[in-house]
Amino acid sequence: MVQMNALLYDFQQKSLRVQHDYPKPEATAEEVLVKVHRAGICATDIEIVKGYVPGYNQPLGHEFVGTVEEAGPNQQALVGQRVVGEINCNDAGFTCANAIYQRNHAPGRSVLGIINRPGCMAEYITLPPRNLLPVPDQLTDAQAAFTEPLAAACRILEQNLLELQPGSQQRVAVVGDGRLGLLIAQVLTIKAPGRVTHFG
Repeated sequence: MVQMNALLYDFQQKSLRVQHDYPKPEATAEEVLVKVHRAGICATDIEIVKGYVPGYNQPLGHEFVGTVEEAGPNQQALVGQRVVGEINCNDAGFTCANAIYQRNHAPGRSVLGIINRPGCMAEYITLPPRNLLPVPDQLTDAQAAFTEPLAAACRILEQNLLELQPGSQQRVAVVGDGRLGLLIAQVLTIKAPGRVTHFG
């Protein structure tokens, strides 16, 4: 068995350690192998270490940028491509009329570094090709690693909970000045200039 380094959380031991002999995943017909260049630390990772996901015993992390190293025969065009990834994996092939629900909340899904799928604080991960997005050459790895938290900030708009269309006078308060709070405030300010108040 080929091994790799991974930052592993052990729920039973309540410990975080670098494991040098963690099994390296393999590409399959359904998933490609990605070599991780950079991984971010999210507040969710910190909460997992505090016990947020009972029984979690895998590498942490869901914010990453990497390069596809191996792929199945029908996915060879992805090899060598620098990518980031959507963290929700519709492993059971669930379908419904609501594409957003299907993408983010499919029953039986796994979530990179959170639910039933090893995270990206490891040398390699696997993800379905549909979960990968190419990274433009002009973005550095450090910038690309912010894709997932920026996507989480944009998710606020996707949920259509706020009336921010032109002509609306609705004001928005963002409470919290952590990384996600700052990104949410920036995203909302683009959509509703002059109507966002940020409390830190």
